[in-house]
Amino acid sequence: QVQFVESGGGLVQSGGSLRLSCAASISLFSLYDMAWYRQAPGKQLELVAKITNGGRINYADFVAGRFNISRDNAKKMVSLQMNSLNPEDTAIYSCYGKINLMGTTREYWGQGTQVTVSS
Repeated sequence: QVQFVESGGGLVQSGGSLRLSCAASISLFSLYDMAWYRQAPGKQLELVAKITNGGRINYADFVAGRFNISRDNAKKMVSLQMNSLNPEDTAIYSCYGKINLMGTTREYWGQGTQVTVSS
């Protein structure tokens, strides 16, 4: 059973910072492309940041230099450092992983962690 467990969410004031972590209990973690998504109430799920198994990183435009995604393959973890948070960043943040192995693509989600930014 693949498991991604997020942590680090919470309540923070506007301008503050949070660090989200996603711990994976899977084999071949280093081969996974990993990402963070978020979903705010009444809004669609959107990509926040992704990091490939080769370390290539992409951010959504709204990140605007405020967030940093990283991974530690030895610890099977991916993290999202979020700075200069604003109320528009309030959402449930979820960890996502995808692997393509021998022509078969598998993808998995964590349960999500709530981030609330007060004004």
